[in-house]
Amino acid sequence: MVEMYEDIRDAVAKLCADFPGEYWQETDRERAYPTEFVKALTDNGYLSVLIPEEFGGSGLGITAAAAIMEEIHKSGCNGAACHAQMYTMGSVLRHGSDAQKELYLPKIATGELRLQAFGVTEPTSGTDTLSLRTTAFKDGNDSYVVNGQKIWTSRAEHSDLMLLLARTTPLDQVEKRTHGLSVFLVDMRDAIGNGLEIKPIRTMINHATTEIFFDNLKIP
Repeated sequence: MVEMYEDIRDAVAKLCADFPGEYWQETDRERAYPTEFVKALTDNGYLSVLIPEEFGGSGLGITAAAAIMEEIHKSGCNGAACHAQMYTMGSVLRHGSDAQKELYLPKIATGELRLQAFGVTEPTSGTDTLSLRTTAFKDGNDSYVVNGQKIWTSRAEHSDLMLLLARTTPLDQVEKRTHGLSVFLVDMRDAIGNGLEIKPIRTMINHATTEIFFDNLKIP
C-alpha cells in the first residue's frame, strides 16, 4: 500500500492557512517573489524532503514530495514558486562529487542557499532539448567558458545556484544526439555581471520567469 503521508499533509495544510488568497493576490499584483511562504516551507523542512538525512534533509521519497505539493495547491497556495528546489538538487545528489554534495546540500536544506533555477530551454530549440546551442568549452584544466542563451528560466532572480545544461561536444561530432551534453552547477552570485545577464519576462501570471544570456562566462 502506498504511504499517503497524512501527517505531512495536515501539517502543510496548517502552514498554508497562514498564506490566504490575499497574500497571493498581493504578490501577484506586485510581481513579487513569495519570500515569506518559501521561508516557512524551508524552515519546516518541506523543501528538503528529498535530501538524505546525512545532508540535513528528511530522506523521504517522491511520494512524500508529491503529497506536499498536492497540499500546497489544494490550499490555494503556489507551489510553482519553489517546487524546483525539491528536484533540481537530485542532479547534485546523483552526479555531484562528494565535495559538492557536502558543500551544497546541507545549505540547500537549511535555506542558506537556493537552488531553484535550471537553464534548459532555448529560443531556437524549445522542447527539442537535444538541439540546444549553448556551449561550454574547456579553458585550460580548471574551468569552462559558456556562451549562449536560455529562456523561460524561472526563479533565476531568486536563486543562488542554477543547473545549466550545455553542449560540450558539437552536435556534428557526436554519434548520438544525446551525447556531448553536460550539466553544470553555476553560482549565480559570482556569475551575474561577469558573463551572465538575467532579463525578466513579463507573463500573464506571476511566475518569475526570465531569459538568460551567457557571454564568455567562466565557471569551474
